Formats: sequence, structure tokens, C-alpha cells
Amino acid sequence: MSHDFQDELTSRLIRYCKIDSQSDADSQSSPSTGIQLDMQHLLMNELKEIGAQEITLTPYGTVLATLPSTAGSDAPTLALLAHVDTAPQFNATGVKPVVHKSYNGGDISFPDAPELTLSPVQSPYLATKQGHDIVTASGTTLLGADDKAGVAIIMTAARHLLANPEIKHGKIRLAFTPDEEIGRGVHPDLPRDLAADFAYTFDGGEVGNIEYESFSADGAKVHVTGVSIHPGTAKDTLVNALHLAAKVLMTLPQTTLTPDTSDNRDGFIMATDLVGNAAEATLTFILRDFERDGLAAKGALLQSVVETVQLTEPRATLTCEITPQYRNMRYWLEKDMTPVTLAQDAARAIGLTPRSAPIRGGTDGSRLTELGLPCPNIFTGMQELHGPLEWISVQDMAIATEMALKLAELAATT
Repeated sequence: MSHDFQDELTSRLIRYCKIDSQSDADSQSSPSTGIQLDMQHLLMNELKEIGAQEITLTPYGTVLATLPSTAGSDAPTLALLAHVDTAPQFNATGVKPVVHKSYNGGDISFPDAPELTLSPVQSPYLATKQGHDIVTASGTTLLGADDKAGVAIIMTAARHLLANPEIKHGKIRLAFTPDEEIGRGVHPDLPRDLAADFAYTFDGGEVGNIEYESFSADGAKVHVTGVSIHPGTAKDTLVNALHLAAKVLMTLPQTTLTPDTSDNRDGFIMATDLVGNAAEATLTFILRDFERDGLAAKGALLQSVVETVQLTEPRATLTCEITPQYRNMRYWLEKDMTPVTLAQDAARAIGLTPRSAPIRGGTDGSRLTELGLPCPNIFTGMQELHGPLEWISVQDMAIATEMALKLAELAATT
């Protein structure tokens, strides 16, 4: 590549990953956790230092900024996005990033968890990164490259563009969102506040991946109210809510329609939480499918199971509430593939072979696209997400930074 961004990317990634910014699905505030604002305030200061304009923290917790056009007012406005929150599925407090310089191709160990090993046998993509600088956490936390790698890439590209105004590009809007990991990253006002013609999230994996198809997603909560009484006098009276919640779980498919039994274009129903006691219990689910009818069928199956369990115990009350989360971005992007084609052209221009496969998940771009702002997803290099084995190659991040710069250049001529 023509630029050397590796030191800057390493420094930014380490700085950002050390900040605890985990989101919380059980919180009703926006953002869901106040600690995410620690990241946002840092980014606002850094954006000011590099000369960005119109730096704003929205009431819903997103940082917005502008890079003025250097190609005239006729060029379309491009938006680049990444999210600052880290996944709630694993410990994200006290992250200690470790840089494994010039990776030797063997197993990687973790200083705070000697029993843990990151192996190229289990992670074939790692086997292709010999000689790269690999960043992991120390073994007791996730790393947070999802999506602080995207934040570092966009900030590095923005600094480079502002420092080199001779590079011709249209107006660029930057957005750093909270709460993506819990499906609340895109506030309904965000498309209006961005005021862009099209956008890209930097929240993908392997180098060359350009994603324009995601899961469609719903969330569900099943609430069980039993009959509570002292266990010493419970005969013929007690109705244990936990038993009924377990019955719901065991009535759902176990050998199909679960994440661990599905791949490619299969959808699933996943129980993510069970909280409660003998009197009351709440089950939380995520429902996923690439197609609307498949998603609806999974919701109907869950409703049917809840109704069946209800029939076994009329003294209890079981309810099932399904909430839409996001939809497959393909439904809108396939009507106008211009942003996807532009990304593929940018990838080829920097020497990559672009690849597109459905995301078995979602991004902020899924919701943005649904709301009218076309937004494919671009690679960062991040791997083994949401757990202690999470890792990323700094060299992959550098290629993603070049991708961002090329997108800015090509978008000006679209």
C-alpha cells in the first residue's frame, strides 16, 4: 500500500480498546450505558484536534462530524460509520491489549489465561497472517476490535484526508454510534442528521469482504407468572414459573433451528437469557432469518410453543412479545447496487478481489438501509468476536484504511 498507517492504527486501537464501553440490553436509556460516552467524548476531542467540522454529540448518543468537500459542491455526500460499544456477551472491563509483533505462525498464548490458546488450526484465517502484527486481549476479556477497529480505521482515514486537502473527495460525514451490539445503534433521526447520499459501516471481517445482505432480526420476551406459596404448604397450589420456562425451552427444537445447528442461509431461534424465580420468570430470545417469511415462521413457532405450555397449566400466565429489530439490507440494496458496485471498484483499485457473502448477523447498516440510507458493510479484519480469543491484524486494518480513502476518492465521481 502507498501509505504507512500501522503505527497510528495500533496506537488508536489500543487506546480505544482500553476504554470500557459495553452496552446493556436491559437498560432503557439511550445510550444504554453511560460509559459509552467516555469513548464519545474522547472521539470528539480527537476530531477537533485533526480539524474536523460540525462535531456534535446527538441527544441519542451518536458522535457526528464533517470532512468538508475538496471536490466541489456537486459531489455526493458519503457517510462512514462505526460503533463504539462492545458486546455484552463477555467481560469487557479492564481490557489489556497485547500486540504480537511479526506473528510467527504458531499458537498464541495469553498472559492472564495460560490455559487459553489461539491456534491457526482452529482459526484458518490466522494461518494466513504470518509476519503480521496481531492484537489480542490478555485472556480474561474480549478485545473490542468489534468495532473499535472500525473506529480506528475511520479516524485514521479522516486524519489523513484532513492533513492532505489535495486529495479530491466530496463531503464526508462521520458517525460513531452507541448500542449497535444490542440492536439499537440507529436512532430514527440518524439518517436525517447524517444527510448523506449513501454510507458504509466498517464493521466486517476478512479483507475483501463487502457485505450487502444480512439477517432479518426480531427479539422476543416470554414472561411466565406462576403461583407462589411457601414450599411447606405448596401441595396442589404451587406453580413454579421456572419449571414452565424450562418447559418452553425444552419444547422448542433442540437439533434444528439453534445457532449451533445452523449455518449458511439457515435461520435460528436462540434463548439468550433466563432470569427470575419460582414466582416469575422471563426468557429472552433472538430470532434470525434471511427472509421475512422465514422470520415470521420462527416467531409463530415460538408463540405456538408458549401457547402449548400455557395449556398445560391454566393457573399460570404466559405471554410472548415479539419486537422487530432490523431487516435484511438486501431488500433495498438490490434495487440500486450503486454503493455496492462502488465498494467493489474501490477494492479492485487497491489490489483486492472483492467477495460478498451474507452476514449471519446485522450491522447499523441494516437498519440505516431500511430507513432509506443505503449502507453496505466493509471489512476491518476482526476475528473470533465476542470472546477472549478475539484478534485482529494491524496490516488488515491498514488495508481497510486504504479502502476508506479509495471510497472517498471514487465517491466524488459517482
